[in-house]
Amino acid sequence: MTGTTPQGAANEQAAAQWVRGMFGRIAPRYDLLNHLLSFNLDKRWRARMVARVTEILDRPDARVLDLCCGTGDVLLALEGRAWRPLLASDFCHPMLVEARRKISSRGFRSPVFEADALTLPLAGDSLDLITVAFGFRNLANYERGLQEMLRVLKPGGVAAILEFSQPSNPAFRALYGFFSTRVLPRIGGIVSGSPDAYTYLPESIRKFPGAEQLAEKMRRSGFSRVEFERLTGGAVALHLGYK
Repeated sequence: MTGTTPQGAANEQAAAQWVRGMFGRIAPRYDLLNHLLSFNLDKRWRARMVARVTEILDRPDARVLDLCCGTGDVLLALEGRAWRPLLASDFCHPMLVEARRKISSRGFRSPVFEADALTLPLAGDSLDLITVAFGFRNLANYERGLQEMLRVLKPGGVAAILEFSQPSNPAFRALYGFFSTRVLPRIGGIVSGSPDAYTYLPESIRKFPGAEQLAEKMRRSGFSRVEFERLTGGAVALHLGYK
């Protein structure tokens, strides 16, 4: 398998089904745990991604999709900058329920639809920007996900992928590893009521390709130019791929 590998999932279909069910179980506490377990750094990481794509957001005719939108935090930040409805999708229905509730409560109007990131119901060459924050590593097939993003982007379009990575500093990497394997599963399991979810999530980070490897996957998938920056000592990486 070239995507996420939950324990016991023998193929891509089983992996996708497990991930969908897992996120459905933790949806009500997902935002709380994101902020708690990242020490609120998740807000800064998302703000950095929005800042890097501001030039596209400021174009009044730009078509934008937030992929794997979860509970809608990135979508809210994007629409708050663009001041117009955008698009958002996720394949986990309980997450979309939370996203729609948040969007409506803030007076935003972006349509949110249920779709698999590997088979988007969108025409080719139809989007100027795709963002995905902390959802890409959960895809059942990374290459197909990248190829699908490339398919729906217009020539000149950009894919922005914000995802966990591995710190380059050995001391920080050891501390990060201890937190993610010992502390995060215990707190996440207690607060969410789903211990298996917060055992899977740090393991998915450990298995995910490093920043250089993801950049190479993007190039091999057909992006003409790829760049990335490390955030918070390399614990997170922001990749931009251009079609």
